[in-house]
Amino acid sequence: MKTVEITPRNKSAIYSGLVKKEAAIRKNGRGTFVRKGPMRAGAATWSHKKFKGSVDLKREAAELVRAKIRSRTAEDELGLLRSFVGFVDRYFHEQVATITIHYN
Repeated sequence: MKTVEITPRNKSAIYSGLVKKEAAIRKNGRGTFVRKGPMRAGAATWSHKKFKGSVDLKREAAELVRAKIRSRTAEDELGLLRSFVGFVDRYFHEQVATITIHYN
């Protein structure tokens, strides 16, 4: 399991932006991430079309976003990590101050 912490610049709402962007991409029939599970305030679970596993997103205090990336195989976990960090960089690079990866 790997934990990714995303610290925003100027307390911008990265979590809500992530959720809205994924929904907009999915609505157009594109994208590789798919939201799964029940709708919860401040938390979401995504799965990937190609890699097995999940990305559990959670909004923390001061708009910090914490994502737990889990998979049974190391290769799929690495693929999920690359995809998620790429997604954040592609769409939210101007709003992100730091991205920290914790290897658990």
